[in-house]
Amino acid sequence: MVAATEPFPCNVIHFHVQVGFGGRKTWKIYRFSSDRLSGDHCGRTDGGWWSLLTLGQKILRAIENTEMSVFAQDLDLRYSWVSNAGRSWLASAKTGLGDEDILGGAAATRSMEMKREVLASGKAVRYEMSIVHGTQTRWYDISVDVDRDDAGEACGIIGTSFDITDQKRREETLKTLLRELSHRSKNLLAIIQSLASQTARHSLTVPEFLVRFRGRIQSLSYSQDIVTDADWRGADLESLVTTQVERYAPDGMDQIEFRPLAVYLSPTASLHVGLALHELAVNAASYGSLSVPGGKVTIKASVEDVGDEAALVVVWQERGGPRVRPERDARFGTSTLERIVPNAVGGEARLEYLPEGIRYTLTIPEAQFEAMPSNRAG
Repeated sequence: MVAATEPFPCNVIHFHVQVGFGGRKTWKIYRFSSDRLSGDHCGRTDGGWWSLLTLGQKILRAIENTEMSVFAQDLDLRYSWVSNAGRSWLASAKTGLGDEDILGGAAATRSMEMKREVLASGKAVRYEMSIVHGTQTRWYDISVDVDRDDAGEACGIIGTSFDITDQKRREETLKTLLRELSHRSKNLLAIIQSLASQTARHSLTVPEFLVRFRGRIQSLSYSQDIVTDADWRGADLESLVTTQVERYAPDGMDQIEFRPLAVYLSPTASLHVGLALHELAVNAASYGSLSVPGGKVTIKASVEDVGDEAALVVVWQERGGPRVRPERDARFGTSTLERIVPNAVGGEARLEYLPEGIRYTLTIPEAQFEAMPSNRAG
């Protein structure tokens, strides 16, 4: 047996139901302290009040399995009945109390304004309301309509309140993700614009520009895939090295000496470190140690104390390749390696043209990476 929630020992619930083409039907269900329900149909009988009473019981029983609360208030906006209040804001409602007694503040003012509008216009309204419960804010979708007596005169209001907190949280999460996506997209476009400008400035012909620019865009794409797969956390250094370097080495990673380090780069650092590795690998495959059999590239990474904070130091060292000619090699990606990448991560870079091979050192501040304590040098 479904009954109205305490402390309302004997009250009336008005239901308005659309049945077939018979128009709107209205009936009342009374709850007595003995938990017995009785009712009378206030419109066309169509089978008698008992079938309506049974349907009313089913409606209440169904409501109890939802996050919906049902309530009624008189013309003075004092609560006369509440069902399925649960832990909602209506749990504090008692006979004779109003919204100013159980809500207070702006929530009470807004709620009473909406309900007075319903009584004045005779039209239903629907609105959302946020209420602070302890340390949490919960949201409710509230619908209010005029409650009428047997003569059709307004005798108060009847309404429903549905907890939509989870929906609001999902919406807020989605908004946050969209803002983050917009921010990252703008950053990526800025990187592409900078690359286009730098590539054009150091390319002698249009075909040369297209080849170099496409390679850099592809490098960004590879790094972006790693960042996305990691739920935007960033990218691990090992994945960047494998993705950006291996495809330029004729013998694959056999020509690359790299001891994996458990370090995670931020999304920004991931894109730019990936770009630096791409520039170095392309040059090594064209003029350096990856352009000849037996050539090697050693990539060392360590977390070291630099000044007052930790820093990730990545060193690229080539050996076993053609003798370095600075006048030839100085054109390859130097602006990217010496300016764009270090500026983007807030670090420092040094590019050296040693006789045995190019050496590139990139220092990345602690704000741009995460590392296990065991990775710290010294």
